Amino acid sequence: MTRDDEPTATEEDSAAAAQSRAAADTALLEAFGGVRGMVDTTVPGLVFVLLYTIKRDIHLAALASLGLTVLLALARLVRKETLKHAFSGVFGVAFGAIFAMMSGDAKNFYLPGMLYTLGLAIAYVLSAIFRYPLIGVLLGPMLKENLSWRTRNPGRFRAYTKSTWAWGLILLAKSAILFPLYWWGDATQLGWVKVALGIPPFLLCVYLTWIFLAKAPPPIDVIAEMEAEEQAERERERARETLRDS
Repeated sequence: MTRDDEPTATEEDSAAAAQSRAAADTALLEAFGGVRGMVDTTVPGLVFVLLYTIKRDIHLAALASLGLTVLLALARLVRKETLKHAFSGVFGVAFGAIFAMMSGDAKNFYLPGMLYTLGLAIAYVLSAIFRYPLIGVLLGPMLKENLSWRTRNPGRFRAYTKSTWAWGLILLAKSAILFPLYWWGDATQLGWVKVALGIPPFLLCVYLTWIFLAKAPPPIDVIAEMEAEEQAERERERARETLRDS
């Protein structure tokens, strides 16, 4: 390769930025479960409301949705995929199923998930207010920047803050729709609306997060910095040993 064919600093910077953004996109999907995560959290609720609408049997609908959730978790286990989203789905459906069967009210199947969504929304809002935006806390370690964005990368700090506000406000809006239905609607209405509000708000949150981060500076790889510093320290130590030996 001739000198003219060698990549310039600008080209190298552009390639590094593109690689960083690709890693950010992957981390974003992984952090929130991706397509499989949406399936694991949406389909069991769909099965419950469908069976309850047809059979009006809380126990049948609850046990069927719980069994499906367990099967989805086992499928992840067989494929050696991450289980964190599957386990959260199993526990959420299990609590809902037990609560619904014990109370005899099908609406209670959805209550644990609704409370979780509301709590998560409040956590997002509070973390943004107190300048520790939760999206940055979640994605920082995955992008090898840890919390460097808080003090060294103000552009990413702003992007993480906007993303966290987006998640918080969208989830609050979702809760504002579901809780009135829980109090004054029937189980079938609540179930179908909850299923309808399962994926679209999630996709909107992920899309807005992607937009905000795409416009932000790339993350600072603090892991690479630490490794470089350790390598430099080893080289300095070898140089000192060489001087002593000479």
